[in-house]
Amino acid sequence: MPKVFFGVEIAPDIKERLLRVQAPVESARWQRYEQLHLTLVFLGDVAENAVVRLSDTAGGVSASPFELAVSGLGCFGSPERPKTFWAGVSPEVLVVHLHRQLVDLLVAAGFKVEHRHFRPHITLSRFGRDAGAVKPLIESEHNAGFGVMAVREFVLYESTQGPNGSVYTVLKRFPL
Repeated sequence: MPKVFFGVEIAPDIKERLLRVQAPVESARWQRYEQLHLTLVFLGDVAENAVVRLSDTAGGVSASPFELAVSGLGCFGSPERPKTFWAGVSPEVLVVHLHRQLVDLLVAAGFKVEHRHFRPHITLSRFGRDAGAVKPLIESEHNAGFGVMAVREFVLYESTQGPNGSVYTVLKRFPL
Protein backbone atom coordinates (compact mmCIF):
# COMPACT_ATOMS: atom_id res chain seq x y z
CA MET A 1 0.00 0.00 0.00
CA PRO A 2 1.43 3.37 -0.91
CA LYS A 3 1.77 6.01 1.82
CA VAL A 4 0.58 9.31 0.34
CA PHE A 5 0.05 12.97 1.16
CA PHE A 6 -0.77 16.23 -0.57
CA GLY A 7 1.68 19.08 -0.29
CA VAL A 8 3.27 22.15 -1.80
CA GLU A 9 6.76 22.04 -3.26
CA ILE A 10 9.18 24.65 -1.92
CA ALA A 11 11.10 26.87 -4.34
CA PRO A 12 14.78 25.82 -4.72
CA ASP A 13 16.21 29.16 -3.53
CA ILE A 14 14.09 29.01 -0.36
CA LYS A 15 15.18 25.41 0.28
CA GLU A 16 18.82 26.53 0.09
CA ARG A 17 18.21 29.28 2.65
CA LEU A 18 16.31 26.94 4.97
CA LEU A 19 19.17 24.44 4.98
CA ARG A 20 21.50 27.15 6.32
CA VAL A 21 19.73 27.16 9.70
CA GLN A 22 20.83 23.59 10.43
CA ALA A 23 22.94 23.46 13.56
CA PRO A 24 24.22 20.75 15.87
CA VAL A 25 21.27 19.97 18.16
CA GLU A 26 21.02 16.76 20.19
CA SER A 27 18.99 14.02 18.41
CA ALA A 28 18.00 16.29 15.50
CA ARG A 29 17.12 14.49 12.28
CA TRP A 30 17.45 17.33 9.78
CA GLN A 31 15.46 17.22 6.56
CA ARG A 32 17.45 17.03 3.35
CA TYR A 33 16.95 19.42 0.43
CA GLU A 34 14.70 17.01 -1.47
CA GLN A 35 12.55 16.38 1.62
CA LEU A 36 11.53 20.00 2.23
CA HIS A 37 7.84 20.62 1.47
CA LEU A 38 4.67 21.95 3.07
CA THR A 39 2.16 19.18 3.89
CA LEU A 40 -1.46 20.04 3.12
CA VAL A 41 -3.13 16.71 3.97
CA PHE A 42 -1.53 13.48 5.15
CA LEU A 43 -3.46 10.33 4.25
CA GLY A 44 -0.97 7.60 5.13
CA ASP A 45 -1.39 4.14 3.66
CA VAL A 46 -4.03 3.89 0.94
CA ALA A 47 -4.96 1.01 -1.35
CA GLU A 48 -3.23 1.03 -4.76
CA ASN A 49 -6.56 1.43 -6.54
CA ALA A 50 -7.48 4.43 -4.36
CA VAL A 51 -4.69 6.62 -5.77
CA VAL A 52 -6.63 7.26 -9.00
CA ARG A 53 -9.74 8.17 -6.99
CA LEU A 54 -7.60 10.47 -4.81
CA SER A 55 -6.31 12.22 -7.93
CA ASP A 56 -9.79 12.60 -9.38
CA THR A 57 -11.09 14.01 -6.09
CA ALA A 58 -8.22 16.48 -5.66
CA GLY A 59 -8.82 17.69 -9.21
CA GLY A 60 -12.00 19.29 -7.88
CA VAL A 61 -10.08 21.89 -5.84
CA SER A 62 -10.85 25.40 -7.01
CA ALA A 63 -8.26 27.88 -5.78
CA SER A 64 -6.24 30.66 -7.35
CA PRO A 65 -2.44 30.81 -7.39
CA PHE A 66 -0.95 32.87 -4.55
CA GLU A 67 2.32 34.16 -3.13
CA LEU A 68 3.68 32.57 0.03
CA ALA A 69 6.35 34.09 2.27
CA VAL A 70 8.53 31.71 4.27
CA SER A 71 9.70 33.35 7.48
CA GLY A 72 10.35 32.77 11.15
CA LEU A 73 11.12 29.58 13.02
CA GLY A 74 9.17 27.67 15.63
CA CYS A 75 8.66 24.23 17.08
CA PHE A 76 6.02 21.78 18.18
CA GLY A 77 6.74 20.78 21.76
CA SER A 78 8.71 23.12 23.98
CA PRO A 79 11.85 24.90 22.72
CA GLU A 80 13.79 22.98 25.40
CA ARG A 81 12.39 19.57 24.29
CA PRO A 82 11.08 19.97 20.74
CA LYS A 83 9.36 17.29 18.71
CA THR A 84 9.47 19.16 15.39
CA PHE A 85 11.39 22.28 14.34
CA TRP A 86 9.83 24.26 11.49
CA ALA A 87 9.78 27.39 9.35
CA GLY A 88 6.58 29.40 9.19
CA VAL A 89 4.63 30.61 6.17
CA SER A 90 2.32 33.54 5.52
CA PRO A 91 -0.35 34.35 4.73
CA GLU A 92 -1.50 31.21 6.55
CA VAL A 93 -5.13 31.84 5.61
CA LEU A 94 -4.53 30.98 1.94
CA VAL A 95 -2.82 27.69 2.81
CA VAL A 96 -5.55 26.88 5.35
CA HIS A 97 -8.20 27.56 2.70
CA LEU A 98 -6.47 25.16 0.28
CA HIS A 99 -6.13 22.55 3.06
CA ARG A 100 -9.78 22.90 4.12
CA GLN A 101 -11.09 22.62 0.58
CA LEU A 102 -8.97 19.52 -0.05
CA VAL A 103 -10.07 17.92 3.25
CA ASP A 104 -13.75 18.61 2.52
CA LEU A 105 -13.51 17.01 -0.94
CA LEU A 106 -11.59 13.98 0.36
CA VAL A 107 -14.01 13.37 3.25
CA ALA A 108 -17.00 13.71 0.90
CA ALA A 109 -15.37 11.07 -1.34
CA GLY A 110 -15.02 8.68 1.62
CA PHE A 111 -11.34 9.08 2.46
CA LYS A 112 -10.15 9.09 6.08
CA VAL A 113 -8.30 12.30 6.91
CA GLU A 114 -6.58 13.47 10.12
CA HIS A 115 -8.82 15.95 11.93
CA ARG A 116 -6.26 17.70 14.11
CA HIS A 117 -5.48 21.41 14.10
CA PHE A 118 -3.69 22.37 10.88
CA ARG A 119 -0.71 24.69 11.29
CA PRO A 120 0.96 25.41 7.91
CA HIS A 121 4.72 24.95 8.21
CA ILE A 122 7.81 23.47 6.58
CA THR A 123 9.41 20.80 8.75
CA LEU A 124 13.15 21.37 9.12
CA SER A 125 13.94 18.70 11.71
CA ARG A 126 12.37 15.99 13.82
CA PHE A 127 13.68 14.96 17.22
CA GLY A 128 14.01 11.84 19.34
CA ARG A 129 13.43 11.64 23.09
CA ASP A 130 16.76 13.20 24.01
CA ALA A 131 16.10 16.35 22.01
CA GLY A 132 18.40 19.27 22.51
CA ALA A 133 17.06 22.80 22.87
CA VAL A 134 16.21 24.81 19.77
CA LYS A 135 15.41 27.96 21.74
CA PRO A 136 18.68 29.68 20.68
CA LEU A 137 17.92 28.95 17.01
CA ILE A 138 14.35 30.20 17.32
CA GLU A 139 15.47 33.37 19.09
CA SER A 140 18.28 34.13 16.65
CA GLU A 141 16.18 33.43 13.53
CA HIS A 142 12.68 34.22 14.85
CA ASN A 143 11.98 36.90 12.27
CA ALA A 144 14.27 35.58 9.54
CA GLY A 145 12.89 35.87 6.03
CA PHE A 146 13.69 32.95 3.74
CA GLY A 147 11.96 34.30 0.65
CA VAL A 148 8.66 34.57 -1.19
CA MET A 149 7.49 31.97 -3.66
CA ALA A 150 4.61 31.59 -6.07
CA VAL A 151 2.26 28.71 -5.29
CA ARG A 152 0.82 27.70 -8.66
CA GLU A 153 0.06 24.06 -7.88
CA PHE A 154 -0.14 21.42 -5.19
CA VAL A 155 1.17 17.88 -5.44
CA LEU A 156 0.20 14.32 -4.53
CA TYR A 157 3.31 12.64 -3.10
CA GLU A 158 4.12 9.04 -2.31
CA SER A 159 6.40 8.53 0.68
CA THR A 160 8.73 5.53 0.83
CA GLN A 161 11.56 4.66 3.20
CA GLY A 162 15.02 4.88 1.71
CA PRO A 163 18.43 4.20 3.28
CA ASN A 164 18.72 7.90 4.28
CA GLY A 165 15.15 8.48 5.43
CA SER A 166 11.93 9.24 3.63
CA VAL A 167 11.87 9.64 -0.14
CA TYR A 168 9.01 11.69 -1.61
CA THR A 169 7.96 10.95 -5.18
CA VAL A 170 5.55 13.20 -7.08
CA LEU A 171 2.58 11.15 -8.31
CA LYS A 172 0.54 14.00 -9.75
CA ARG A 173 0.50 17.81 -9.95
CA PHE A 174 -2.68 19.88 -9.60
CA PRO A 175 -2.57 23.41 -11.05
CA LEU A 176 -4.35 26.17 -9.14
